[in-house]
Formats: sequence, C-alpha cells, structure tokens
Amino acid sequence: MSPPVAPPAWSRWLVPPAALSVHLSIGQAYAWSVFKPPLESSLNLSGTQSALPFQLAIVMLGLSAAFGGTLVERNGPRWAMTVALICFSSGFLISALGAETKQFWLIVLGYGFVGGIGLGIGYISPVSTLIKWFPDRPGMATGIAIMGFGGGALIASPWTAQMLKSFGSDNTGIAQSFLVLGLSYAVFMTLGVLLVRVPRTEDLKGEDKGKVAANAPGVLSGVQVSANSAVRTPQFWCLWVVLCMNVTAGIGILEKAAPMITDFFADTSTPVTVSAAAGFVALLSAANMAGRIGWSSTSDLIGRKNIYRVYLGVGAIMYALIALFGDSSKPLFILCALVILSFYGGGFATVPAYLKDLFGTYQVGAIHGRLLTAWSLAGVLGPLIVNWIADHQKNAGKHGASLYDTSFIIMIGLLAIGFVANELVRPVNARHHIPAPREAVDVERHQSESA
Repeated sequence: MSPPVAPPAWSRWLVPPAALSVHLSIGQAYAWSVFKPPLESSLNLSGTQSALPFQLAIVMLGLSAAFGGTLVERNGPRWAMTVALICFSSGFLISALGAETKQFWLIVLGYGFVGGIGLGIGYISPVSTLIKWFPDRPGMATGIAIMGFGGGALIASPWTAQMLKSFGSDNTGIAQSFLVLGLSYAVFMTLGVLLVRVPRTEDLKGEDKGKVAANAPGVLSGVQVSANSAVRTPQFWCLWVVLCMNVTAGIGILEKAAPMITDFFADTSTPVTVSAAAGFVALLSAANMAGRIGWSSTSDLIGRKNIYRVYLGVGAIMYALIALFGDSSKPLFILCALVILSFYGGGFATVPAYLKDLFGTYQVGAIHGRLLTAWSLAGVLGPLIVNWIADHQKNAGKHGASLYDTSFIIMIGLLAIGFVANELVRPVNARHHIPAPREAVDVERHQSESA
C-alpha cells in the first residue's frame, strides 16, 4: 500500500486527528485493570495471572514496533494503521472466544499476542509523519497524537465497567464486552486510515507556509543518523534506560490501579467501591493524556533533558510521599498517582522529539520503534514487581497499603537509575552522521515511488 501524498491544499492539522483515532483506540490497553477482578473471579486467576494478557501485549508492542519500524517508514502510515486495525480488533475477537469458552490461553493469545502487534504498529504509525509535518513544534505534534494512547482508557474504562455491569461480570459478560470493543474500535480506527496523508517534498522543506512555519528548520538540515547507526551509540542506550525506568514506574500503578486503590483504603472508614475504583482508573487516564500534550509541549520550551529531570526526579518524590503518607490521606494518594501518571505519559510523548533532536528526522520512526523495546521490558517488569510482591505479602498475611510498600521503594530506585542515565546523554558523535545529500536522495525516491 503506497503512502498517500497530500494534495497542495491539504492542511497539516488534519493529520493529528487521523493519528488520534488510532491512538485513542489502542489506548484501551490502559483500561485492562477493569477486566482484572471479573477475570480473576470467573476464571479463578491470581493477580499475577490476570496481568499476563496485558504484559504480553506490552511486550509485543515493543517487539513489533522494533521489527516493524523500518516497514512503517517504507510503506507509510496508512499501511501501518491498516495492519494495526486488523490485529488490534482481531485480538478482541479471539479474546471473546476465549472468555466464552473459559480458555484463558486464548485471551492471552488474542489480547496479548495478536492485539499487542496491533498496539506496536499502531503506536509508531503516525510518529515520523507528524514530525515531518511539524518540524517547528515536534514535541507538541507527537504529544497531540500520543496523548490519545494515554487518553484511551478515559473512554474505555467507564465504558467497559458499564458493559460488564450490563452484560454481567461472568465469562459470558466478559466475552460480550470484548466483542463490542473489537467491532467498535475497528470502525473508529478506519477513520484514521482514510484521513492520513504524508507531506510532499516541498512541504517537508517548509516552502508551503500554510503548513510549515516559515522559520522552521528543513527536515533535511542538521544532524541525521540512520536507525542502524543509532543503536550503536551510547545516546540511544541511555535513552533506552531512561524510557524503561520511567515506564516501569508508571505502568506498575496503572496495570493494578483499580485493585490497588481498593486495597490501600480497605481498612479505613471510607473504603473505595468498585465504581469509584473504575473512576480512579479514568482519572489516571486523564492525567496520562494531559501529561502527553502538556509536558511534551513544555519540552519544546525548556528542552528534553530538563523535562526528563522533572519526570524522573519529581516522580521519585511522588512515590516516596505515597509510601510514607498515602494510606492516611486519600487526596494525597490520588494527587501523587496523577502526577506520576502525567510524567509517565509525558515521557512517551517527549521521547520522539528527544530522538529527533539527537538523531534527526531520517528514519526517526524506525529508531523510535527500536527504542520501544524498553517498553517491552517495562511492561513485564512493572506489573511483575507490583503483582508478585502484593501476592507474596498477601500470602504472608499482610493487607492494605503494606501490600505495596516494597514495590514503591523499588520504583524510587529505578527512577534514580533513569535520572542518572538522562544526565549521561550527550550530542551524537559526528562519525555516526549521514551526509545530507544521501538522505535527500532517499526522500526524493520515496516521494516519487508513492506519487
């Protein structure tokens, strides 16, 4: 499928809504915790087991983004969005069959493996295109799209909770909910497939002032590094550590958000109800979404390294406050969790612009895809730390906030590691740079082939 090139009158502001339609859909992954209690009850699963579909989905997200990044660059955003639509929706349909037949492995296969491939390809599908359309504001541009992934649960969490209430929280009700989600997201993601366009060469160079600011740097100017060269630089691996630590710290809360807040205040005079816990998940999604556009736009003003200092340093302080005082104050617990999730989302939205600053726009989508393998590890590590320790503490007879104290201390240590890695980021050595004429030839050939 050839990438559709924008006609002369095409507005670049139509591209972010196309990206949003995909990211809002695949962002349903962040509402997985709403499915955990009914799955555990209907299929007799532990908290660690019920996290498996989510964990595998995040693993496949990173792996498919890494291996598919070059294909996305070559075939364009429409091809990538189509693949994402097919895989993501099919994952729900397979999961529906698994829930109906009480075959948990089918849910793991469908939601985790097949759906996870859709997550990865869909996640990176618009990034390179958006950076090329908005060379003057890369942080804002990627933030607009990627905030959809963070905000997907804001829609999916209450929607899923209502479906489980209407259909029932047994295996049949779960199956029906999976079915509705799969079909609905297929329709919504089709909008992005139909709307997305890649810029013409003259738009890339900033000659069309209606689309690109007159003073914006040309996409072919400055440092340019190929994906194969980027992975050989220390800058790439420092950013890999930064992303992995920031994601682990955020996803540990997000994956277990609903049962976590219930456990934290179970022994107080104001316990958290199931509906309130679902509302907490939606709030976290809102913070995740707001952080993606708010913090990434801020990074355009104060710089990428400085904003990551905020994510990692202040994030560690938030975790310390929850560990020390969270169970004595519900507003404090909620506020700190919201800040952590805003940093979590902001980290995702800022990293493509950080990569663009370090490696240029040449193959930035492929480099981004390779970097997302950090998300694969974090998707396993974060939920594993929180769930395994909580299960172990519960078996030892502990309850309430004490189920999570050790996990939070570990998260503080991980954020400190990420902070140090961010401080080690330096400009890329000139020996890794690609001469501008070579990239220009590549871009011109890509445009001519797709015309």
